[in-house]
Amino acid sequence: MRKQVFCLLCVAMVLCASGQQKPHYTQYLLNQYIINPALTGIENYIDLKMSHRQQWAGLQDAPVTTYLTVHGALNKKDYRTTATSFDVPGENPRGNSYWESYQAAAPHHGIGLQVINDKTGPINRFNANITYAYHLGLTPKTSLAMGFGAGIFNVSLDASKLDFGNTQVDPAVYGNGNINSIKPDFNAGIYMYSATYFVGLSAQQIIPQTIDFSDNVVAPVDGKTVPHLFATAGYRFGLGDDFNLIPSVMVKYVKPAPVQVDLNAKLQYRDLLWLGTGYRLDDGFNAMVGMHLFNTFNFGYSYDYTITRMNLVSKGTHEIVIGFMLGNKYDDSCPKNIW
Repeated sequence: MRKQVFCLLCVAMVLCASGQQKPHYTQYLLNQYIINPALTGIENYIDLKMSHRQQWAGLQDAPVTTYLTVHGALNKKDYRTTATSFDVPGENPRGNSYWESYQAAAPHHGIGLQVINDKTGPINRFNANITYAYHLGLTPKTSLAMGFGAGIFNVSLDASKLDFGNTQVDPAVYGNGNINSIKPDFNAGIYMYSATYFVGLSAQQIIPQTIDFSDNVVAPVDGKTVPHLFATAGYRFGLGDDFNLIPSVMVKYVKPAPVQVDLNAKLQYRDLLWLGTGYRLDDGFNAMVGMHLFNTFNFGYSYDYTITRMNLVSKGTHEIVIGFMLGNKYDDSCPKNIW
């Protein structure tokens, strides 16, 4: 019975747009590109990331999100201009002297690709978007980036899972396998960043699209995608030469759902190891841990504990992010601009 109710709620959310339609990411700070195309090409290397998120573990047909993103700069000028710009053995490569000499980005372009699959009950949503951004320096230490993305999304309904007990399902849909609805997708964003702070604003699903299955026989009213607005901000506090504390916030607005606020804090040691924690307003808490290895690989794991009634059946939410810094010929120890 619990599974039937959950599946029914999944279909209702997609068809009626009564809640969030895009997946949530606890570790948004590790890959803000997934929610804001303005970050396309922000670093000096090709940034490839993969993630898998199991929401409400232990609950059958709960949301599962998997993504792959890759983006890089085009003809970006190297910021290391002298021999002393490179790491000095025995010193922290991201210590106070590094941030004091931080310079804004030289004007450059970036291109990227986002591939996301999000499955909840009988509903599966697949997104593929190509993104572009342009970066330029506003002041000696502050940069501004503007970007957009375009692609397609496919929402599929597994009609074989539409078993709601005594609830009637139209026979034109029930038992007809996977039913697909393919639509165009557009998003855009702006991002300001420096050595000590970042501020971003982005919109996904900018142009609402009608979603229907089997000529609208699932519901008498067409479902529609709705715009999702994201605002992010963070500040880096230097704690001596080896530690950074980075509090951040993400605000999400999806009409007509309530505003969602995520508050996070990340403590980082020499840009090698980090611990984090966060609170999602009226939803729950999270804990995070991660590392950067060999100027090539980074990893993050988070666990979410909900304080809603969902914790009666859920064993928490697990999220893994794995990243590779490809073509990192200047041996950046970790991201320069998004920490």
